[in-house]
Amino acid sequence: MTSARDEILRRVRSALDGVSPAVAVPPAPRAPDRGDLVALFVERVEDYRAEVTRCTPAELDGLVAEVLNGAQAVVPPGLGLDVAGSVVDHGLTSIELDGIDAVVTRAAVGIAETGTIVLDHQPDQGRRVISLVPDLHVCIVDSSQVVADVPDAIALLDPARPLTWISGPSATSDIELDRVEGVHGPRTLHVVVVA
Repeated sequence: MTSARDEILRRVRSALDGVSPAVAVPPAPRAPDRGDLVALFVERVEDYRAEVTRCTPAELDGLVAEVLNGAQAVVPPGLGLDVAGSVVDHGLTSIELDGIDAVVTRAAVGIAETGTIVLDHQPDQGRRVISLVPDLHVCIVDSSQVVADVPDAIALLDPARPLTWISGPSATSDIELDRVEGVHGPRTLHVVVVA
């Protein structure tokens, strides 16, 4: 007397008799196209209610001035960009920073899948506090800095450095789920993608 399980297995074995097992070969991973990555990055950053502008290296100075629209900005000492009317951060206090409208930094990496910008606070990005206190953060991301996903970003970052991960303007929701922006950082994030 056979069980139902034994009968099912007998039928499966009979059906497979003479069939050679196929070896599944996983497809080779496709290296993402740089253009696709940058387009996905822009789309995801915009999903977070951040503004995104693309420009060439020659247009960068003028575009940053246009985005700032006369607002006074703090810049890190290694920014490598001439921002008219800016204050270079050489240890500004939080009270001094509170009186400044904007900050302009570069990024360490941009993550296409999540629309996240990572700062590792090198000289072109400055101290963490300057990216958190002013109400407008203008962040410059070179298209060559955009990677596909978080593991790709982690591979490029030094874990011993302080890291700030930015996914859109600072926002939270109150108990009634009303979105409030600018509570824990800049109310407005403007990302400039340079290609």
